Amino acid sequence: MKHAVTLRVGPVGFRIGSDWRAPIAAVETLYQDYPRAGFADYTVRLEAAAIWRRWIRPSIGIAGDYRLPEAAPFPLRHGLLAAELGMNLQMALGHRRHLLLHASVVERDGRAVIMSGVSGAGKSTLALLLAQRGWRFLGDEFALIEPDGGLVVPFPRPVSLKNESLSVIPAGTRVGPLLSGTPKGDIRHVAPDVAALSAMDRPARPVLLLFPRFGFPEAIRTLPPAESFVRLTQASTNYVALGEAGFRALNRLRATVPAIAFDYPDGDAGVAAVETLWDAL
Repeated sequence: MKHAVTLRVGPVGFRIGSDWRAPIAAVETLYQDYPRAGFADYTVRLEAAAIWRRWIRPSIGIAGDYRLPEAAPFPLRHGLLAAELGMNLQMALGHRRHLLLHASVVERDGRAVIMSGVSGAGKSTLALLLAQRGWRFLGDEFALIEPDGGLVVPFPRPVSLKNESLSVIPAGTRVGPLLSGTPKGDIRHVAPDVAALSAMDRPARPVLLLFPRFGFPEAIRTLPPAESFVRLTQASTNYVALGEAGFRALNRLRATVPAIAFDYPDGDAGVAAVETLWDAL
């Protein structure tokens, strides 16, 4: 690749290369405070969908160590989003050192809260709001669970906020460009604070597993073990690939960490619900 950057997020190194300078410049700005890795576990390549697409209606195809051949290309103005999705793709398809859950994670006093749910459930927004209130941000998009010990390993990638959630971005925060007209609407990435990055080699013990759902009247329900197990298998991108190790890790999480589903109408109510559940531990 003509343009490239190598960086580390928690235990994982990424090398991101591009046929154009602009996507790499956006990554370098957003990830300015992250360490630059000497070794990359995964490579992401942002390639022109066709040779002439480098100059005429530039169009980015996501490639790398792992790729989805049927994936639609991105316009050059969404280069940062393509890079972020490329990193997600490498983790989801290739990572085997940890059990992966589609989740956001925050920590307090060495104990972690894992928030999992479908896109739009509000887990990313809640993680950012809690980080603004003194919680340590451990990750968005993926929770990394040690297969043997069960600890949550920090993986603090920038938070991806969409549409109405953009209003919660605090002033003075490092953010990526506003990406308008994506398949999910308006998107902006928010970099974690320096404290989260400086502690990303310090894992935490999971003590609470939450399944939030945004936009509904307040309601809280403790999940039975069977439902918790099914939800966790649905949230994991590599549970099957890990085989017996994945089953043990996921079953340990189900058996030792209380699982609660809760609905909330807005950000303040969501934060209050998390704090209340935390205080009740």
